[in-house]
Amino acid sequence: MSDEYSKGAGFDLCASQYAPNGRLLQLEYAARAADNSGTVIGVCGKDSVLIAVENLNINKLFEKDANQRIFNIDGNIGMAVGGLLGDCNILVDRARQEAASYRQKYERGITLELLCERVDSFLHAYTLYSAVRPFALSIMMASWDNKNGPRLYKIEPSGTTTGHFCCSFGQGSEQALSEMEKFEFKDFPTDQLVKAAAEIIHGVHDKRNDKNFRLDVGIVGGQTKGKFEYRLIQQ
Repeated sequence: MSDEYSKGAGFDLCASQYAPNGRLLQLEYAARAADNSGTVIGVCGKDSVLIAVENLNINKLFEKDANQRIFNIDGNIGMAVGGLLGDCNILVDRARQEAASYRQKYERGITLELLCERVDSFLHAYTLYSAVRPFALSIMMASWDNKNGPRLYKIEPSGTTTGHFCCSFGQGSEQALSEMEKFEFKDFPTDQLVKAAAEIIHGVHDKRNDKNFRLDVGIVGGQTKGKFEYRLIQQ
């Protein structure tokens, strides 16, 4: 295949146009932009789910919770996002609207699986038309209840959703996944999950940049009485 096709050569001007080699180049650009954010990891433990974010976008002049990337969506459901912060805010608002609409209509909370389905359909719609571009972000969604236990899903810019026991995305995702394979998280109580996640994030942080970061953590489980809690750990 010629070099002009491999470099784009006009086939990356809209999200609905395939390159001759079958690639959607704008979708690949969106995934690349999402992976440029700090490392995000999610793990399912014995009686809880934890999401941890290496928040690189900090400054001494910012408020302590500025540029938050972990959000409570609806009671026992939480979300972590990585990528362009403007895109992230739109998806958080969309997820909260879907959860609120379901609760208003059915008088009960939305399930994590159904919320993921609605969010990934919204993401996928932005890969179908020439007038829009894909969202440059990846999403992690977590939930816990007495009936189903810990659940963790990852949603990619294409709208593809996959369930995981542990997962990661961002700059240090490959190294983080290698580290997570060393642990038996399914036997970890909440406090041990927090400690292990902090060790992993500190281990994958690129110290060559000499750049400070903030460790943000979201937890839902028995210890939090089934409510998703955001915890800011200042570094």
